[in-house]
Amino acid sequence: MWYAQNPARRTHQLAGDAGVLLWTALWAAAAVITYRLACLLALPRALQEHSAPLPLVGGRVDRVLRLVAGVVDAMDPVVVRTAVAVGAVALFVVPVGLVLSAWLPRRLRWIRQAGAARDLAATDDGRDLLALRSLLRPLHEVAVTASEIPDATPGSLAWGWRHGDPETLDALASAELERLGLDLAPPAAGPPPPAPVPAPAPVSMPVPAQATETAEPVEAAESATGPAT
Repeated sequence: MWYAQNPARRTHQLAGDAGVLLWTALWAAAAVITYRLACLLALPRALQEHSAPLPLVGGRVDRVLRLVAGVVDAMDPVVVRTAVAVGAVALFVVPVGLVLSAWLPRRLRWIRQAGAARDLAATDDGRDLLALRSLLRPLHEVAVTASEIPDATPGSLAWGWRHGDPETLDALASAELERLGLDLAPPAAGPPPPAPVPAPAPVSMPVPAQATETAEPVEAAESATGPAT
């Protein structure tokens, strides 16, 4: 899970990610422009052949750059290019690294916590753990959670969790998920009960034909002589 389910929290995350990407792109462009400009200054001959003023700079800045190019002309070109490359890399790494060091750990921590909370919210036992996590927050946050539940106090929330009250557990779990920008999902349904096995139908045993033929003369004789006394 990369973004929150809450629209406001998700918009905030998207804006933060876009800002970091834009910051990185701007400093990458600045490093490239600086490197190319420094390489131009490191080649005074090319700069001298280009008699027209440099674009995007004024006449005074152009004269200063040409003076710097004259000083660089006395240095080793390999050393100059190496120094320019290191400076351009530092120009990119330092500002981007500072922003990433503050943004990336928080972003990864939220992703890890949100994924674990979403999995816990799908089970009843997980909801109990989320409710306990909500009760273990600082007291002022527990008081805020209680104020959002009708007729609830921090003590009643603790009592409801200790006795397994379903409404209290759902309220606490929902408050913990809301802090992460997630929605309380219904618990996962268990496996369907097995279908009843139908009883086997009674099997009628066929009467042998010989037994039927033997029983017929006996019945005829009894009907002729009458019932025995």
